[in-house]
Amino acid sequence: MADPLHNTLVNTPWSSLPVAAWQDTYETLHLWTQIIGKIRLALAPKLNHWWHSTLYVTPRGLTTGCIPYDTRIFAISFDFVAHNLQIETSDGITQTITLAPRAVADFYQEVMDTLRQSGIEVRIWTMPQEVADPIPFERDRQHAAYDPQAAQKFWQILVQVNRLMTVFRSRFIGKSSPVHFFWGSFDLAVTRFSGHVAPEHPGGIPNMADWVTREAYSHEVSSCGFWFGGGAVAEPIFYSYAYPEPEGFRDYPIQPQEAFYSADMREFILPYETVRQAKDPDAVVLAFFQSTYEAAANLTNWDRAALQR
Repeated sequence: MADPLHNTLVNTPWSSLPVAAWQDTYETLHLWTQIIGKIRLALAPKLNHWWHSTLYVTPRGLTTGCIPYDTRIFAISFDFVAHNLQIETSDGITQTITLAPRAVADFYQEVMDTLRQSGIEVRIWTMPQEVADPIPFERDRQHAAYDPQAAQKFWQILVQVNRLMTVFRSRFIGKSSPVHFFWGSFDLAVTRFSGHVAPEHPGGIPNMADWVTREAYSHEVSSCGFWFGGGAVAEPIFYSYAYPEPEGFRDYPIQPQEAFYSADMREFILPYETVRQAKDPDAVVLAFFQSTYEAAANLTNWDRAALQR
């Protein structure tokens, strides 16, 4: 049966979504995804580089994927078509929470109550990560916005980026992360590894413990991603960086010509608007991912013949 909300679906793959156009919804949804991500973090077996904590893009939104709990598994999924949150368990329980304007405190309480009703007990640290002036979830009545059209645009952009990152990931046969959504930084990313141990990361990321960062960057990486912007960054961006950053990285020739190295962010940036306006957005994004990877791999002498197809 067709979805009753299908006719209301915003179907523009590369929608315009500057931060100012959905600031309140952005901030609220960021915190909602942190609540769900922290549930996975608390219950899933630990994986290297925090891969057990992330969310994944689906044909309708974002999901935790399967989380083990005793002899069962369960999943929590945002559905930005029907605008609800689904909690499904392997013993046939399905619970639904409506996505609508509501305080973070109320969303948090309903999620925890619904899990408990499903036989799942979990405790999470309720302080948000990587946000300015964090408020514990259970006390946050400041963030309470939900614009369904903005939420759909957010998800449909992720669908396009996920699609291209999956293509890019397929060309590398070395160690690579999944294409996954980090709820702390609110970005989608995929990371390639050289196989070499990296020097200890200096840490210093706001609202992020240094030991967390050091686990994430324990090995040499070339990472690319997509971020919806925030702070001084008013528009979404594609980005790419290397850790450790090799000498000459910022001056390495990359594609397309609109991409540039940001000294403040210490990564290559491709403005989202460049992609939106391109005749072939796929080619522009893949050229950016490939050329910035080559900058990292060539300057640090990765064994490219062994690592990529």
